[in-house]
Amino acid sequence: MASTTHLPFSPLLSIFKNPIKKSQVVVSFTKPRLQVKIHATGTDMVGDFGARDPFPAEIESNFTEKVLGNVDTEHKILIPTAAALSLSQQQCTPISHLQQPIPEDEAKKMLFKVVGWRLVHEEGGIKLQGLWKLRDFKCAVELINRICRVVEPTGHFPTLHLEQPNQVRAELWTASIGLSMNDFIVAAKIDEIKTSDLVLRKRVWA
Repeated sequence: MASTTHLPFSPLLSIFKNPIKKSQVVVSFTKPRLQVKIHATGTDMVGDFGARDPFPAEIESNFTEKVLGNVDTEHKILIPTAAALSLSQQQCTPISHLQQPIPEDEAKKMLFKVVGWRLVHEEGGIKLQGLWKLRDFKCAVELINRICRVVEPTGHFPTLHLEQPNQVRAELWTASIGLSMNDFIVAAKIDEIKTSDLVLRKRVWA
């Protein structure tokens, strides 16, 4: 007897801690302990996973008695692949010059996953462009510094322009092929940078 249970990704992170390269975890409920077995095949490295033994209070409560189904039922927990993670949580990957760039139609759909970015057509192909209007020159320089700190670990760098005294423009594209997934990943990471203390304050009328 078998059933499949779909669980959200985040709770699993608190349950498992040992790294696995599997796409499926099979949990077997046996009295009086909860036994976790890893089966199936897969190549996605979804993070650190592991399991814990029940606490004494849990064993005393006979919590396995409250589990519906046969005690030997195997419940399959399907773990989301990396594609299910938000762009800002993903990592940039090496790009080969043999790869194809992201088609413009697909790139337009990807714009819904980043904030404040647009596609621009320039010589050599399509680029991602972001624009920020800051409070003053010092705030513009500070934003550039924050962007540099965020993108440095990715190894994929935007072209940054300080325009006028208080405007920053960022452009992202992959030189070897054009627009790639790395560009959108970096754009999503830049989106998470705090800018509320750098932008112009809106005047509120009583």
